Amino acid sequence: MPELVFFSGTMDCGKSTLALQIEHNRSARGLKGMIFTRDDRAGEGKLSSRLGLVTDAVEAGTGFDFYVHLVGHLSAGGRADYVIADEAQFLEPEQIDQLARVVDDLELDVFAFGITTDFRSKLFPGSQRLVELADRIEVLQVESLCWCGARATHNARTVGGRMVVEGAQVVIGDVSHGEDEVGYEVLCRRHHRRRMTSAAARAAALSPDVLPVDGVDAVDAVGAVRR
Repeated sequence: MPELVFFSGTMDCGKSTLALQIEHNRSARGLKGMIFTRDDRAGEGKLSSRLGLVTDAVEAGTGFDFYVHLVGHLSAGGRADYVIADEAQFLEPEQIDQLARVVDDLELDVFAFGITTDFRSKLFPGSQRLVELADRIEVLQVESLCWCGARATHNARTVGGRMVVEGAQVVIGDVSHGEDEVGYEVLCRRHHRRRMTSAAARAAALSPDVLPVDGVDAVDAVGAVRR
């Protein structure tokens, strides 16, 4: 039976790499997929991985209808054996409903990839709808690590290395960024709650006058830098 599968994890855990791997494996067996993405770091109409892999994709912007697009493609003689939707957290709930309809009515497997929560630890609307509708949810086993070495579970938005908790839910950035640019960092829940990024940890370790929230974090910071 065809399935709607949601592959989820934090930033930097290999979601887009897995999407590209699934595409490679299936196309190598003679299958033809339709690839969609939204707001990829590489630009419009691209699905990219931090490993440097990139492929063309259909940009699924605001108001885009997956079901109508696929019906039109198939009616015109096109082929689609499966669907890949990357950056699915940015999709509208209605678009997730459309992907479910693609599975049920067109009998195509749909593989959706995305992070579950935003920089405020709030569910993205698209991810929430996927959790509600998916036949299967797969948490990626490649673990991202917080600066302290613990398993990273939360995504933090940073500006100049400082964690911010206000602003628009969607601001495109990456885990590699300049000093004053908007960027993202993965943290464990403890350090996300205390707003302690790797930059804050380095500052705490290097200067006795710059202290984190409590003495325990100060020990963590010094130990992490020394390691």
